[in-house]
Formats: sequence, structure tokens, C-alpha cells
Amino acid sequence: MKAMILAAGFGNRLWPLTQDRAKPAIPFLGRPLIAYSVDYVKNAGIRDIIINLHYQGDSIKKALGDGSEYGVTIHYSEEAVILGPSGGIDKVRELLMDDDFVIVNGKIVTDIDLRVAIQSHKERNAIATLVLKENRAREHFSIVEVDERGWISRFAGFPKPSDAAEAGSAPLMFVSIHIMSPRLFDYIPRHCFSDSVRDVYPAAMRAGEAVVGYVAEGNWYEFSTLTRYLELSLFLLHQEGKSIVQGANCQIAPDAVIEDAILWDEVTVESGTTLRNVVLGEGVRIPAGSHLERAVVVRREVALKGPEERQKAEIDRIEETGDNLIVYLK
Repeated sequence: MKAMILAAGFGNRLWPLTQDRAKPAIPFLGRPLIAYSVDYVKNAGIRDIIINLHYQGDSIKKALGDGSEYGVTIHYSEEAVILGPSGGIDKVRELLMDDDFVIVNGKIVTDIDLRVAIQSHKERNAIATLVLKENRAREHFSIVEVDERGWISRFAGFPKPSDAAEAGSAPLMFVSIHIMSPRLFDYIPRHCFSDSVRDVYPAAMRAGEAVVGYVAEGNWYEFSTLTRYLELSLFLLHQEGKSIVQGANCQIAPDAVIEDAILWDEVTVESGTTLRNVVLGEGVRIPAGSHLERAVVVRREVALKGPEERQKAEIDRIEETGDNLIVYLK
């Protein structure tokens, strides 16, 4: 069995951290984020991995190499034009036709039991199995509805905050882990952009195919925005009794006050500085006497463009000061 890790996206909602690297290549607790997906499928016994690339693909190659360091073999599929989740699969279909295969997004960290999900998929002879979880917090993830057989019946809208007060079970959400049969290629269009949830699965469902949901337990974290990256990183650090993680070759003044901080490589923090709830990108120097809170800092030379419209909901303001660009979060 093979696995494909999806890593071609632009990562706009993580700007400016993704200005010079792909989202799956950003550091998370001292490792490239995508390394967690590699280990995840490897721990399920899968060592033959395909990774699709488009935006800043070299940053992922640099992070993972040929996979030997992780005990796997990696084949890279480079997309000159971004193809979407199913379009990316179509591009390498000749590598996936011999057996069922797993698709995992490169921006998640999870301990959901993939072996059990694969077993469920095979037992039900499904054309595709989507791993689902209860969205007890009613976060902004699309609702997935299943029928009495466990087959997916509809991809619905987003839960409303008021739903949390209503009686009944929590809505189900898709956690970007799929197990697919090669039969699904009958429904994936050739040589074009396509999306599994919007295009491919509905077509298979209309044809009466078994597109099923596997409702899983376990931890699952998704890193798609600056706020989620900061808050989830700190949440997991706190579980280890820590409040700071720093990369290689950081230099921190002895009198600097740093609490709840994510420091990438080569960061310098000078004397008299106070930092709380911050992310400091690679090579950032924080000048003496600075006070920052709930901020993301990168070098100005890295941040060459402004935020996308959809990011503005979580950004309070942006400042350029000295050598740095500072994004303050709401």
C-alpha cells in the first residue's frame, strides 16, 4: 500500500510564515510540519510515499530529502499548475492503480489509528473511506452527514456557534485522511483541477458507490492559520510543561523575558526584551528593549507581499520596524 501526502497549497492564511516556504515545511515543535504526516503513515506500515509539490516545493524537498532519514521512500510529483486534491492524485494515478492507497494532508498532526481505518475500509469494500471526527467544539469545519449504513449522504455547511447549546450529538467533520480504492479513478477527471469533496465524491455517490465515513477517536490538530499555529503549538507545549520552543543557533539575552513563544532557527533576542504569545521566524533579531505580545515576526526582506483578504479577520495590524515585519493578531 502507498500513501500520498498533499503539500502543493499556497498557505496564504499562514502568511508571512509561508512567504519563503511551503506550509508543510514550517517548523512545528522543532520538526517540519510534514514530518509528522510522514511518520503517521509510516507507523501504519506504509513506507512508499508520494508528495505533490507546487508552491515553494524545494522547501519540502530540503526538509525530507529522499525519505531515507525517516525510513521511507519518497517520490515527488511537481505540479506546474496547481491541480487540487484529486487533480494531484490523477497526475500520479499510474503509481496508485495496483492497490488501495491513503491520502493525508500535509498540514495535520494526529494520533488517529490509521491501521484500524484501513481495515474498516477493506471490510466494507468501499470505493473511498473518509476519516471523520465529532466536532464537539463546533469549529469552522464543514459538516459531513452519514446515513444508517455509515455511507456519506451529504457534505453540508458549517456548524453555527449556537449549535453547541442544542441537544444531540456533535456534527461530524472530515479530518483530511482518506483511504481510496483505485476504482475511484473512474470518477476523477483527467489532466485538470479537481477537488475530492466537491467534484469526485459526489459523482461517485450519485452512481451508488460506497463512499463511507469512519468515525475515529484520537487527537487531531490542523494548522491552517496564524492563530491556530500559535495557539495549538502553545497548547501542546503546555502539555509537556513547557512554554518556549526554539530552533537551532538562537541567542537570547539573559535578562530577556520570554513566555509562550515559538522561535525558529537563528533568532536573536537582545537585552531588556519582553515577549509573550509570539512566533519569531527564521533569522529574526528582536532589538533591545522591545515589548511584543500576540505577534508574528519575520524579516522584512522575507515578507514581500501583503496579506490576503481572507487573513484580515485574524490580523489586528501590521507594522514594519527596523529589519522586521510584525503581524499583530486579534
